Amino acid sequence: MEYKDYYQTLGVEKTATQDDIKKAYRKLVRQYHPDVSKHKDADAKTKEINEAYDVLGDAEKRAAYDELGRGHRPGQGFQPPPDWGTQFDFGGAGADDFFNDLFAHVGRRSRAGAGAGGAHAGGGGFQMPGEDIHAAITVDLRDAYQGATRTISLRVPQHDAQGRTTMQDKTLSVNIPKGVTPGQQLRMRGQGHPGFGGGPAGDLYLEIQLNPDPRYRVEGTHVYQDVPVAPWEAALGASISVSTPSGTVEVTVPPGSQSGRKLRLKGRGIPAKTPGDLYLMLNVVLPPATSDRARELYEAMARDLAFNPRERIGA
Repeated sequence: MEYKDYYQTLGVEKTATQDDIKKAYRKLVRQYHPDVSKHKDADAKTKEINEAYDVLGDAEKRAAYDELGRGHRPGQGFQPPPDWGTQFDFGGAGADDFFNDLFAHVGRRSRAGAGAGGAHAGGGGFQMPGEDIHAAITVDLRDAYQGATRTISLRVPQHDAQGRTTMQDKTLSVNIPKGVTPGQQLRMRGQGHPGFGGGPAGDLYLEIQLNPDPRYRVEGTHVYQDVPVAPWEAALGASISVSTPSGTVEVTVPPGSQSGRKLRLKGRGIPAKTPGDLYLMLNVVLPPATSDRARELYEAMARDLAFNPRERIGA
């Protein structure tokens, strides 16, 4: 038989939720319904869509399909392992599609094997490792600097006492190591999909994502932070205290600084194996002229400094 990619049929990723699969199915059914579609193969397309949803729309069937189809491509020759179908109970169904053909095929092989002593004769048996799970975990920038422990919940396939696959909730404690960067993946061995026939479970891969924070911008291991300064601090120079993700630091603002000036603090970015740098972006903030005294000071500056910021330098 040939392998069919039901995810491709519905136009969804393998990581799609059950709701995503249902939405995709409803959209395609409306699009290719023979009563409204002008597609020349609308009937065949609708059959393919229904066939794919019959499997992916059922959590137990989907889990089995994912395990068995791992590493196969559409149209590729496909041979199910011995006795694989005995681990699942999906009830009766038609035998026109790939999935039901598969179980019928496995059933025939299992009965033939039983007549010759069975697939487990001699104490052996087919084993298949479980599929890996990929998910994302969101942390604060401070967690990347200091490390943290987070608790996550996943809905994953599990084998019950009868060997059937069911979906269950799993709660895990995740150690976020110091120095993680956006896009980095944490591997948790044996926390993926369960294996078959005593095969090892797959692994769980968690991709690090950072919670948005208006104070910071992260590029790899480098961190950019806006720092407001008063006009006199920028003009005359000053020593100021700045709260950073790694703690409070004393920073010298050079005289004559303008908004946009960048101060580099080497090695104060994310403390990865090769630490990044922290860049402080100065932003000159004007005090409001909301009092008589403030207006007098601004008027004196306008009169005494004769400063025109729009005048071209050297003109």
